[in-house]
Amino acid sequence: MVRELAPSGQTWCMLVRDLTAHDLDQVVELNDAAYPAVPITAIGEMADLLRVAGFASAAVDPADESTVLGFVIGMRPGSGYASENFRYFQSRGTNFLYVDRIVVNEATRGSGVGRMLYVSVFDLARVEGRAEVTCEVNLLPPNPESLAFHARLGFERVGEQDTKNGSVRVALLAAAV
Repeated sequence: MVRELAPSGQTWCMLVRDLTAHDLDQVVELNDAAYPAVPITAIGEMADLLRVAGFASAAVDPADESTVLGFVIGMRPGSGYASENFRYFQSRGTNFLYVDRIVVNEATRGSGVGRMLYVSVFDLARVEGRAEVTCEVNLLPPNPESLAFHARLGFERVGEQDTKNGSVRVALLAAAV
């Protein structure tokens, strides 16, 4: 899916397209640069994540569609994904799309890339008749910028839990579609 999106008040555009195996090197580089907000992920693990993903999109500049500015990877209910956070949302019994990770290149943060990636997720959720979009954000180690970003998008805290053998605490968030 290739979509041209322009954030309100901006004169530039970006494309949101399907993430592919050709993007893996860039995705891993962006992902690992965002640590500790997201876990360091080897290229083989990222490839496995993309194989089980229910959806995966990349934001790119229309002038250079090969350069990934940001990405989102998520799951649909019923997937075999073993994440503790995904299992939490499945146990709630709601009809949701789960965002496992959303990462934006540090140089383009604040420019609307993350918001546009979420626009694509919410559009997909509406098309599929989902009730909500869910995700988690680290509380420990703290990630206040991400919490504020998600609050601006309408996400509310529906729980908290410790993960990774107690080394990470997350806020579990949901936003109505």
